[in-house]
Amino acid sequence: MRNKAPSLTKVPVGLAAWALTLLLAMIAIPGQAAAYSPGCDQIPIVYGIPPWGFHTGGEGASFARGHGQINLQAHIVSGIICQEDGHGAITMTVEHHLLYQSHYAVMWRFPGNIMKIRVRVRASNDPKCKVGTVGRATLFASYNGVRSDSVQFFFPAACRDQDHLYHGTQVDNQVPPL
Repeated sequence: MRNKAPSLTKVPVGLAAWALTLLLAMIAIPGQAAAYSPGCDQIPIVYGIPPWGFHTGGEGASFARGHGQINLQAHIVSGIICQEDGHGAITMTVEHHLLYQSHYAVMWRFPGNIMKIRVRVRASNDPKCKVGTVGRATLFASYNGVRSDSVQFFFPAACRDQDHLYHGTQVDNQVPPL
């Protein structure tokens, strides 16, 4: 029996298919980023019990809201968040790895659920806070009938104007238990 030589036409076709897939993926990434606009107009306030969600109250000098999905067993989270203040508006997506979560947290002297997530700015009209900037958010939801929820954003130096702490009865935060 003779060994059959590999077909030379299959290698370029496979390589071409791989290159085309890569090219389409690269084109899709900017298209997805372009789908976001800065601010909260496109992000509804979610009431009830979503997997996770929050809003910080009225549309005053500074406000934020967001919602998304979470899998506590796999430590995976997703979602969208917006924030508007006197420096501008930003829209963020949630990076998929859940940084921290606990059902036994204590903040503001009250027990509650907490989750810490990484966020990425996807749209911005704040000249100092560029698209692609990565920050963090801590969401705390008190329980036992206490209303002492909070949402806090942390950003690197260039985007520091977007660091905010929202805390008190105007914050409605739903963080799932374990």
